[in-house]
Amino acid sequence: MLASRPSQAAIMIQRLVSPGGIEAWFVQDATVPLIAMEYAFGGGATQDPADKPGVGHLVAGLLDEGSGDLDSKTFHERLDRRAIKLSFHSTRDQFGGSLRMLKDNKDDAFDLLRMALTSPHFDGPDVERIRAHVLSSLQRESTDPSSLANRKFLEVAFDGHPYGRQSHGTLDSVPKIDVADLKDYVRRVIAKDTLKIAVVGDVDPETLGRLLDKTFGCLPAKAELALVPDVVAAKAPQCVFIPLDVPQTVVTFGGAGVRRSEPDFMAAYVVNQILGGGGLSSRLFREVRQKRGLAYSVHETLLWMDHSAVFVGNTGTRADRARETVEEVEKQVRRMAEEGPTQQELDDAKAYLKGSQMLALDTSSNLARALLQYQLDKLPIDYIEKRNALVDAVTLEDAKAAAQRLWGQGLLTVIVGRSPMAAAQSTTAPSAATPPPAAGQPGATPSAATPATPN
Repeated sequence: MLASRPSQAAIMIQRLVSPGGIEAWFVQDATVPLIAMEYAFGGGATQDPADKPGVGHLVAGLLDEGSGDLDSKTFHERLDRRAIKLSFHSTRDQFGGSLRMLKDNKDDAFDLLRMALTSPHFDGPDVERIRAHVLSSLQRESTDPSSLANRKFLEVAFDGHPYGRQSHGTLDSVPKIDVADLKDYVRRVIAKDTLKIAVVGDVDPETLGRLLDKTFGCLPAKAELALVPDVVAAKAPQCVFIPLDVPQTVVTFGGAGVRRSEPDFMAAYVVNQILGGGGLSSRLFREVRQKRGLAYSVHETLLWMDHSAVFVGNTGTRADRARETVEEVEKQVRRMAEEGPTQQELDDAKAYLKGSQMLALDTSSNLARALLQYQLDKLPIDYIEKRNALVDAVTLEDAKAAAQRLWGQGLLTVIVGRSPMAAAQSTTAPSAATPPPAAGQPGATPSAATPATPN
């Protein structure tokens, strides 16, 4: 249910406050008779009990499995009959969801969401069915090299912090989660004081205000969230090897990043595009894939959370070329830290980032997701208008300083594959061969830390 939308220049974002005090960022767009809403509550996986990771993820899978006076089957039949798309998710810092509907079905759609949020059933058969689905996914991930590498990266980077836990739970923790845990999570997390909302579509402000009050107005006024401390990712260089008999060796690498609120974030964002975020044009792709044929793909991205930030990259290669691949990645990271980008690279990255934003906001759903993320990042409501000027303002000196900050300390590297020699007696990171984590601790990949958004 995607709707193409007008050009960026035509986007008129309103700060709407309902009669009951529910605030939303709103774009009224009658191009097609659709409405898209994204919303999030503060909390997410950081609010899971320390000994039971995965509670929020299980709640997200169960909220649409019967609520109010509707059992699971009837609830889904009403969604399907009216072509309503309703989903929930738990990221590290937020519990949120999406709602998509035709204009004529808006009352039914918002009413079903209200019931899901305020009166979920958590009936025994439904809980066990969704639990079995989660456990099946976790079992698959326990032998998947990318999942193993990503979860170990977070575990090492955030040792002892809630960000280091597996947000989808583990094979040990998920069976222990009971209905009381699910209800307690809903009671503590789903509340109005942390709620952020973005709506794009064919609805007038007065009608939307009424729908927001009806849907969210009866929620508790204040959440009861556990305190989550700020944390800096583990200092590089470090290298961890996990033996696994798979055809391709997987490498995850990264380190401490730049938080969204920091003044040099945009410089870091631009220079990261040059190193590993630009697809076929990035330095890593050019040097690792095109020139040396070491890997099919290699990329790297910035991830920012409410209490920390990291950069994370991934690649995969043959076991006998893993060491060479790691060394080449380290070489390019070190070169960027020491020399920074060229002026031409900077100009090209700016042009790409400015042009790509138009494509990233091409549907109502994409725009709603972006507007929600801007709120979560505490950006101004006119950020879309200012963003390209912020990109243009990054100087070569800014980019070089950001490169030194990001990559000057080396890499935290996790290697999963057949050959222990690939654990890289690397030139920049001392080997720290580590046994594989216990089966049953898979979780969300680092990319789940923050929703993808055009910035």
